[in-house]
Amino acid sequence: MRRTVVALAVALTAACGGTTPSTSARSTSASAPSSAPPVAAAPAVPGIAAEAVRLRTDEAVGGQVQVRITDTGNAPFTVTGVALDSPGFAPLPATAVTAVYAPGRTIDLPTPFGNPVCDAAPLPAAAAVTLRRADGAVEQVRLPLAADVLALIHDEECAVLAVQEVVEISVTGLRAEPEAVTGSLTLTRRGGHEEPVTAVRLSRSVLLDATAGNLPLELPGDERTASTPVWFRPATCDPHVLSETKKPYVFPLAVTVADGDEVPVDLPLDQAAKDLLAALVQRVCTPPA
Repeated sequence: MRRTVVALAVALTAACGGTTPSTSARSTSASAPSSAPPVAAAPAVPGIAAEAVRLRTDEAVGGQVQVRITDTGNAPFTVTGVALDSPGFAPLPATAVTAVYAPGRTIDLPTPFGNPVCDAAPLPAAAAVTLRRADGAVEQVRLPLAADVLALIHDEECAVLAVQEVVEISVTGLRAEPEAVTGSLTLTRRGGHEEPVTAVRLSRSVLLDATAGNLPLELPGDERTASTPVWFRPATCDPHVLSETKKPYVFPLAVTVADGDEVPVDLPLDQAAKDLLAALVQRVCTPPA
């Protein structure tokens, strides 16, 4: 999948510019690669190591990674604030934490990342950290961050933005049926783009099956819209799944633009749509009294 995402990002970002009208609040422009000089890596901080990791809970929540900090020295310290410092993501304010480290201790700190900056490389990255030393002294440090996962996230998000610059994906007309929620899946071409677009495949969520009537759905370069019916049905009524799932309404739609590779774009479902799906699960999975 990484090769797929990188390929589309490279193929499309060179042709895209400006602000992307998007279904996601996290979207930003996917534009041509910048000629700015690379950012220098942060120097090592004695006694502290840091790494960015993405756990399954981070994928479920979205928009964050874990900054995994280890006390590799001989003295304790406390971290009271952490932020991601990467040219490939818009900066966000530091997240307040209270993480007490002793020699050899590792603690993961949930850290949000900002909108992707697609004309900048995400590496080298650093963790901007507020430290309180054992003697009470407070200092701001930039920890060099081992962060291959940031490159993967950057590729994924910029590939999605590149697709969204060409086509808007929408789910409309949702209505409740006795054992399903039905509606329409629509591709709408954005102005200034003539590339053919194809919705190749719609995948289920952990909780619900999603079926589109006529896939692959093609939007030729000389047409503005294309639509097909879509159905959502419960895939399971297992109590463990119902209570534990973190991503009940995430349905990846594989989309290609021109001759590019497939990019998974999550269906944009607003709260009203999610409420309909939640009511469907409740209706189907709750036995009659």
